[in-house]
Amino acid sequence: MLLPLFEWLDTFRVGDWISTSSWAAPVVNVMHIVALVFVIGSLLIVDVRLLGRGMTHQPVATVARDARPWLIAALICMLLTGFPQLLSLPIRQYYSPFFWMKMRLLLVALIFTFTLRHKVTMADEARVGPVWGKVVGLVSIALWTLVAVEGRFIGLFS
Repeated sequence: MLLPLFEWLDTFRVGDWISTSSWAAPVVNVMHIVALVFVIGSLLIVDVRLLGRGMTHQPVATVARDARPWLIAALICMLLTGFPQLLSLPIRQYYSPFFWMKMRLLLVALIFTFTLRHKVTMADEARVGPVWGKVVGLVSIALWTLVAVEGRFIGLFS
């Protein structure tokens, strides 16, 4: 169903340039990985706090509010660097099961992060209770770890 879209993306000359350039693909990849580090860092600082560790002297809502701009900026950077990566080899990505698993997991992780996780982090800690905070923190860590692992599998096995 999406193959025509990927075939159309394959006609873009910028994708050919990225895949054949001696420096473009490495620069885009490094920027993508740096953005991933910021995504994981901004998530982990909040998730570790949800687990009852880390910055325990601050409320979860404060930690989450302070980390949110970093998370959003890093996600935007990942989108801006992920698209050129896709353009460099769109047909290969289309046939990669790891690419599609990453996209599915990414969608679930984004929905989870900006709905349930956001609601739990902004709620009164006494009202949420320690168990739900820990569950949400663990699920968040698991989802984003799987997104990163699937992304790495794209490069290794596709």
